[in-house]
Amino acid sequence: MSESGIITGDDGKSRCHWHANLPDYLRYHDEEWGRPVTDDVRLFEKICLEGFQSGLSWLTILRKRENFRVAFAGFDFEKIALFDERDVERCLANPGIVRHRGKIASTINNARHAIALRAEFGSLAHYFWSYEPQLHERPALVDRQHVAANPTTPVSVRISKDLKKRGWTFVGPTTVYAFMQAMGLVNDHIEGCFCRAEVEAMRAALVRP
Repeated sequence: MSESGIITGDDGKSRCHWHANLPDYLRYHDEEWGRPVTDDVRLFEKICLEGFQSGLSWLTILRKRENFRVAFAGFDFEKIALFDERDVERCLANPGIVRHRGKIASTINNARHAIALRAEFGSLAHYFWSYEPQLHERPALVDRQHVAANPTTPVSVRISKDLKKRGWTFVGPTTVYAFMQAMGLVNDHIEGCFCRAEVEAMRAALVRP
């Protein structure tokens, strides 16, 4: 990896360094991370999984993601909102996911609040995308140093505070910013990564909810 944070793969493409050329992580970098998402279920899934990541690596969560989807009804928050203590115990007994009682309970709690949020705003997508940073809130150059130095932003702090006020849990500003990066509310593929231009084109064509 160079000082720029860019590495070149066997296919000759230059990418952000963090996937470390691991096949599943590289695929996630190329095909998912940063590409704008407006589907409520995917948005809910991601913010929950970012909460599960707390204290762990995203790669750990990514490799368990399909197990999480099975355990949590495909992250359909209407279904999760009906989970009870038996479901908590079922999840705690599941070796395919992160067995953390607080994070499991948080997902159920957040599902119930997601229903309320959708009722108020029409969709989770409308709520989250209403916080999309304006041009003046973004750096002129997204490089390795900027991304490393900014695990949170004023916008992620605002979203975190608002969600917590609404009763959500495991939604600290760092968790929220990782969610924003992954769901395309910002484009933090660094300069020189081939995905950066692709993501910018997708964001430019996106019809905001």
